[in-house]
Parts: sequence; C-alpha cells; structure tokens
Amino acid sequence: MATSTYPITKNGAEKLKAELLNLKMKERPAVIMAISEARAQGDLSENADYDAAKERQGFIEGRIKDIEGKLGAASVIVPSELDAGGRVVFGATIELEDEDTGASIKYQIVGEDEADIKLGLVNFSSPIARALIGKNEGDSVEVVTPSGTKHYEIVAVQYI
Repeated sequence: MATSTYPITKNGAEKLKAELLNLKMKERPAVIMAISEARAQGDLSENADYDAAKERQGFIEGRIKDIEGKLGAASVIVPSELDAGGRVVFGATIELEDEDTGASIKYQIVGEDEADIKLGLVNFSSPIARALIGKNEGDSVEVVTPSGTKHYEIVAVQYI
C-alpha cells in the first residue's frame, strides 16, 4: 500500500487498533513462550508443537505488519461529521426497499476489514456499494449480484 490511502470508518480504525494491541501484547508473547517450551523438548525436526508455534508466529507477525500498514495509510472517516446532502458516500448508512418484494434492508458502506454482511456492513468495493455510491435519496438502483439483478429504491441516507 505504497502511497494510496485506505478508507476506514472511525469504528473500523478503533477495532484494528484493538486487534493490533492484542496481537502485540498477548498473542506475540504467548507464541514466543510456546516456541521456547517446544525447543526445550529437544529434537526440533519432528516436533509438531514447534512447527505449529512457528507457523502461528508467522501468521501473527504478518497480521501485525498488515494492520500497521493499513493504519499508516488510513483515511479515517467519521460518518456523523459527513454532510453529503442525501448523497450516498463512504460511511453512509442507506435504507433500501426491494422494488420487487417491498422488503426493507439497511447497509452501511465501510472499509474491507470492517465488512460483515450479517451486520449490514458492506465493503465499499462490493457490487451493492459500487451501485449505491454517488446516488441520492429517492433514486432507483440496479445491482447485479451473483443471484441475479436486484432493483432497489434508496429510501433514506444517514450519516451516523
């Protein structure tokens, strides 16, 4: 992530910082201890505990580097401070109505590490977010999904 910025909401940045703290203060020391204990068992060539601990250490160090890179390039968006006049932007919460079924659904457009469709948090690069960004309250939107094309009306856009 050389010079590009990484969009993330304030909540997402706080969660990444908490994960980073946990990795550095709990996970890293625990895996170092596990490696030390496995080394004390003698022959490392056939020591499954040692191999597993070294693999876990590689994962932890990689994740730390990934999070530090993302936070270093982060462009933190505070949705409540946005004033886009009813236009869908990163961080906005959008209420949609399925034009075919009348079902109502709510999404917030967030960064990739924050996305959780079960919680209504969609990645800004997902098909639904790409279809919504730049549209206004009252607009109709066509979203191409793996299960077919869906038609929605944007009922409300909030910056919360």
